[in-house]
Amino acid sequence: MRTADFDYFLPEELIAQKPVEPRDHCRLMVARADGSPREDHLFYEVINELNPGDCMVINETRVIPARLLGVKEETGVPVEVLLLRRQNANEWEALVRPGRRLKPGTWCSFGDGLLRCEILGNVPETGGRYVRFVYEGVFEELLDRLGEMPLPPYIHEKLEDPEKYQTVYAKQEGSAAAPTAGLHFTEELLEKIREKGIMIVPVLLHVGLGTFRPVKEDNVDDHKMHSEWYQVTEEAARQINQAKAAGGRLICVGTTSVRTIETVADDEGIIHAGSGETQIFIKPGVRIKAVDALITNFHLPQSTLLMLVSAFMGRDQALEAYREAVEKRYRFFSFGDAMYIETVH
Repeated sequence: MRTADFDYFLPEELIAQKPVEPRDHCRLMVARADGSPREDHLFYEVINELNPGDCMVINETRVIPARLLGVKEETGVPVEVLLLRRQNANEWEALVRPGRRLKPGTWCSFGDGLLRCEILGNVPETGGRYVRFVYEGVFEELLDRLGEMPLPPYIHEKLEDPEKYQTVYAKQEGSAAAPTAGLHFTEELLEKIREKGIMIVPVLLHVGLGTFRPVKEDNVDDHKMHSEWYQVTEEAARQINQAKAAGGRLICVGTTSVRTIETVADDEGIIHAGSGETQIFIKPGVRIKAVDALITNFHLPQSTLLMLVSAFMGRDQALEAYREAVEKRYRFFSFGDAMYIETVH
């Protein structure tokens, strides 16, 4: 497969700059496994696609204010450090700018010295750096005070309320980007889903920026996924397996939930508890072992996320749905509209 096979035309004005209010009033395209014509709804109507006994999996990761703006201590040159993944108490993997000027041994300062970091070395697979922080007090409190929400580069408008880039069920801090399909849910909609008899089960995957980047290799098979930390508890595995054994379907909210579940699923679709790093790459030709349906946003051209959607729908059907979404003026990417997609096992 060629990366260019997953391209599509998107007018820039369809890239959503702000979330819809209320959250669950964005648009929803429904693509069912029986091949019936796609339908257009509002997101809160997704409950009509869920049946009593189904299990809906959510990713309860929380985005950290990972964007730090400061200066290079020797020269006062402005710098940006974007935290990707924690290595230990004081060391992180990060993206830094300007990269050429931030060589190992360089010191950066944030908040007039309240937080300082030393550039340690390169991370070949991301083009980033390892950095070590020096500070007094509690790191998380300093990050809350000095850091900014790491919005994607295609969002040009300032977000007045950082909570708009968090799901209402976000709990465990650690992501460099939001699991954006979950942004559409409100507490009220989740409660209605529970009342209908759908079990909502949390898992965890801390989202790295590598998930969202376009694939640079010409051949899809040459692309290496950036590893991300996941966790599926014994209780979560038990609840999912119980629901599936009773005939319920497994619906994942977001591609991160899909990648987590498919990482821990065996060939029979049984979910096993576990935690660690995953580099799973779901693309056409990879069998979906456990997930029956996906709730997701519209993704970037030539991205691994569009390839994952194509594994559910087939590439031709996915690109056809995206063309239809463009024609109907759906809103794209993180703050955009959503899709409900069923797969055929």
